[in-house]
Amino acid sequence: MTLDSDANESGKKKTPSQTKIKKVVVHPLVLLGVVDHYSRSGKVTSGQKRVVGVLLGALNGSTLDVSNSFAVPFEEDATDPDVWFLDHDYLESMFTMFKKVNAREKIVGWYHSGPKLCTNDIKINELFRKYAPNSVLVVVDVRRKEIDGLPTEAYIAVEEVHDDGSPTTKSFDHLRSEVDAEEAEEVGVEHLLRDIKDTSLGSLSQRIGCQLDGLSGLLRQLYEIREYLQLVSSDKLPVNHRIIYQLQDIFNLLPDLKLHDTVRAIHVNTNDQMLVIYVAAIMRAILALHDLISNKLTNRETERNEEGLGGNTESKKVPIGSVDQSKRTTHKSDNLDNGKVENGAKSNGLDSSRKKTDK
Repeated sequence: MTLDSDANESGKKKTPSQTKIKKVVVHPLVLLGVVDHYSRSGKVTSGQKRVVGVLLGALNGSTLDVSNSFAVPFEEDATDPDVWFLDHDYLESMFTMFKKVNAREKIVGWYHSGPKLCTNDIKINELFRKYAPNSVLVVVDVRRKEIDGLPTEAYIAVEEVHDDGSPTTKSFDHLRSEVDAEEAEEVGVEHLLRDIKDTSLGSLSQRIGCQLDGLSGLLRQLYEIREYLQLVSSDKLPVNHRIIYQLQDIFNLLPDLKLHDTVRAIHVNTNDQMLVIYVAAIMRAILALHDLISNKLTNRETERNEEGLGGNTESKKVPIGSVDQSKRTTHKSDNLDNGKVENGAKSNGLDSSRKKTDK
């Protein structure tokens, strides 16, 4: 639902240019191509400008499936929006080569990096209508963050028939757009996201982050609805009954929080969630205490082993001073023994001489 595109519906009748397109599906390959085109043009040119390219795909009923794209040279004057250049010869040659690869893909429209519509987009769209009668413009905001919602906005040219008899004018009408992929594309995108995905975050953190982003986007849309209703109430915008009916459907789908059963269900759900959180906290505390006891026992066993090894090494080791002292004592004892032997020999000599004299 767009508020700006439908606000001026009263007083004008929009006639689509023979189209039944109600939804535009953009594939991830197209988004990657647009981002790559924008980054390469920023490195070549001094100032970052918007880029323009061609969209390829097929029309399936009322759904336009945009499966591929390629860039085209484009220049425009920032001061004068009527001065612009698009190389349609390059466009035709590139489309001829793409047609050889996949003949089912046809030119369905064009894209630019926006982030919003420009005044010369109608004239550029008229050029693309030579290749695709129902040309669709997809504005891809390459600087949009994830919390801002989808980066694509689809438009189609319509003729406005005025009630006062003035000549018809052309403007863009908003189309519903979404991003979808086939199974092979999903596998490729997941493989590319492995390098930028934060592996330190668990699945619970990622799920909570996605919920917060969704709530932020919902809050921003509620602010937009409030702003639109304020403009309508102050007679700055005419009443658009289609928007009012859609808002009424939204309010009808809201649950009645004042009912007893609804309040009881919310309380039961909240209590269950709090019980899970409480049990998880207890388990975390028990595991932490178990790890603490295990570390304490391990440290105590290590200290005992170190003390046992220290006692054995001390009993085996002898100080150097004690070794020298033992050597000295043994040397002295040897000298004393030698002196005793010599004295004994002398006494034996005296005894023998005395015996001789006695004889």
